[in-house]
Amino acid sequence: MGEWSPARVWRSRVYRYRLIAGRCRSCGRAHYPPANACPYCGSRDLDEVELPRVGRLVSYSVVYATPFEDRDRSPVVIGLIDLGAARLVAEVVDVKPGDLRVGDRVEAVFRRIAVDGNTGLIVYGIKFRPVRVG
Repeated sequence: MGEWSPARVWRSRVYRYRLIAGRCRSCGRAHYPPANACPYCGSRDLDEVELPRVGRLVSYSVVYATPFEDRDRSPVVIGLIDLGAARLVAEVVDVKPGDLRVGDRVEAVFRRIAVDGNTGLIVYGIKFRPVRVG
């Protein structure tokens, strides 16, 4: 079974679709995606917390050399997003790289993230786009 097996996609759907993070009861820090242990202190005493869907762009990189199957989407913008309780890395869409600025408000959107070439399975998840004013 590949990286995008139907069973794996099904098991991770809640976390991927709803931005559910893990919050450590020992150190209080949140991490996304959630894991079985806190990546900061190692505690296994965790709660789930839903992250806000609007945050700020902390930093970003523009990727021009994309895999063959993603060439039609090049360039791809990968951003570090601050959602308050946690930071995460995600693709930033619906913007030209030159129009993006550190500090921009961004919002979560539901988009296709992959298509498995072997099974045809389409995988959806969260990406971010700049918040439109007006």
